[in-house]
Amino acid sequence: MKINLKKLLSGAVERIPFEGTADLGAEELYGAHPFRYPVSYRGEVTSHLGVLRLTGEVSTAYATACARCLKPLEIPLCADVQMVLVQEQDGEEEAEDVFVIEGDEVDPEDILIPALYFEIDMAYLCKEDCKGLCPHCGADRNVTTCDCGDQQIDDRLAVLKTLLDKKQDN
Repeated sequence: MKINLKKLLSGAVERIPFEGTADLGAEELYGAHPFRYPVSYRGEVTSHLGVLRLTGEVSTAYATACARCLKPLEIPLCADVQMVLVQEQDGEEEAEDVFVIEGDEVDPEDILIPALYFEIDMAYLCKEDCKGLCPHCGADRNVTTCDCGDQQIDDRLAVLKTLLDKKQDN
């Protein structure tokens, strides 16, 4: 959805509202397709004293798994965006809140969707004290207990255990 900015640039109107949805179902992130629901966005482009500003919000649900126990999670994601629209960048330094447009049109998805990506964390937990999976038997430690940790000794460290056992016998 492109927004024609000619009316804003000429001063005929002071704001142009927009609203829409985007399908990111084909996007791959961290080896998965986490966007199972459409991304919805809304906002407006305003002109004040010749300065164009895009203000909007974008939201969706992010499907992932707990980083410790692999329980499926759906995390609500939302991003609020305020961006100044310019036709050419002044200087060599890029500003975070400036978006360079080409011509007289802007696609809000080009600004809002990347802002949504910045809200994604590398890992999520089902709960803060998630115990995770047992590395030996794979049991979910939140649901059951196992005694694998007490029984398993790394073969490379078995010699050290014999030394400790001898020291305790003395």
